Amino acid sequence: MRNAKIVATLGPASCNEGVIKTLLEKGADVFRLNFSHGTHGDHQKNFEILRKLEHDFNRPITILMDLQGPKLRVGTFAEGKIYLKTNQGFRLDLNPEPGNQDRVCLPHPEIFKAIQTGTDLLLDDGKLRLKVVRHTSDSIETIVTTGGELSNRKGVNVPDIMLPLSALTDKDRRDLDFGLMLGVDWVALSFVQKPEDILEAQQLIKGRAKIIAKLEKPMAIQYLDEIVRLSDAVMVARGDLGVEMLPEEVPSIQKRIIHSCRQAGKPVVVATQMLDSMIYNPSPTRAEASDVATAIYDGVDAVMLSAETASGEYPVEAVSMMDRIITQTERDPVYRQMVDNSRPQPLSTVSDSITASARQIAHIIAIPVIVTFSDTGSTTLRAARERPESPILALTANLQTARFLGLVWGAHAVLIPPITSFSDMVETACHLACKQNFTKKGEHILITAGVPFGMAGGTNILRIAKVD
Repeated sequence: MRNAKIVATLGPASCNEGVIKTLLEKGADVFRLNFSHGTHGDHQKNFEILRKLEHDFNRPITILMDLQGPKLRVGTFAEGKIYLKTNQGFRLDLNPEPGNQDRVCLPHPEIFKAIQTGTDLLLDDGKLRLKVVRHTSDSIETIVTTGGELSNRKGVNVPDIMLPLSALTDKDRRDLDFGLMLGVDWVALSFVQKPEDILEAQQLIKGRAKIIAKLEKPMAIQYLDEIVRLSDAVMVARGDLGVEMLPEEVPSIQKRIIHSCRQAGKPVVVATQMLDSMIYNPSPTRAEASDVATAIYDGVDAVMLSAETASGEYPVEAVSMMDRIITQTERDPVYRQMVDNSRPQPLSTVSDSITASARQIAHIIAIPVIVTFSDTGSTTLRAARERPESPILALTANLQTARFLGLVWGAHAVLIPPITSFSDMVETACHLACKQNFTKKGEHILITAGVPFGMAGGTNILRIAKVD
């Protein structure tokens, strides 16, 4: 009966059927295939295991592919590495020759086109910082403001500058074709800077999967509401945000993104370093447990495990711990108060009036479950936006819809045959609410749906039914 979902990343520590099955049993709702690592063969193997488990467990399993996006890196050094001293001069240029103590190649012409005097360049995940003092079309002269060791092909971040780069590299396009061929349910788009990045991905995906915009660039926050509107969901990618922003700025940005998604009724995922110490330890720090709980108190749809389950020593324990933290937090009376206080106002639409009424009725007469019928998932999404006290049993005849709803707060998706009549709808809802252990005979359930059945449209039915 947990509402918030768990996203588990698959990798070397979790790439066999036994471990993946255990992760599913311990509470993983969504499985992430990280295309920054691994081969197509690796991802296909994991995908096939998940679809087999979907059949064995007779429940939809949600699969998310995460695209790598552009990776900006310096070139190589003649000695393999150098040490930059604070206040020394250092040049980045387009010369492909190995670098030395004074210069290195930066093989990204786009940066030279966009760079400005006074801009900060961050190297090696922000460990080193350079300030631009002069620049031309093929060189950038800087002063080292934070020194340290710099070795071959370390990453470069350019905060506060809109880079003339697509969020989709040639590799991403190949990976995307492969993932869509497999049949992934969600595509996480990295390096989103502007709304046009989402539109470009939509043109390629053509509705074959839902799109998660990964917000990891500070520039994207300027277009937050528009990016949220265009996307199907949003991920707060705190690792990259934490490189390009001051650490103290990340929590407020996280809150702002969650608020925007809650207002729009779009799923929001908080990711990166949630239980980071569990990569090497069987239990988290108290600060990490509090971090997960804080996201749950904010009403997020899902929290994500990255290296914890992909390459850590305790993948099963990490999922189990995440499940325990979420469950305990959602039992706290303060959780319900915070979720109720942060609930967005319903829009002046028939759909929102129905779903808002459903939540209120379920609260007043203690209805144990809200059943939604939806072909596209829109009815379920609007119900989840209300964050009702009752769980949401999402019934759909569309397998793709059942799978993507695995990321949505409170939604427990079940695949059903097509519904053709009102009486069929009520009978199916009552039967499955009992079968899925949400209610028992003699109790009432609440049903929302849109008619005509089988057609995409707004929610326009609210029905209270007694389970006989």
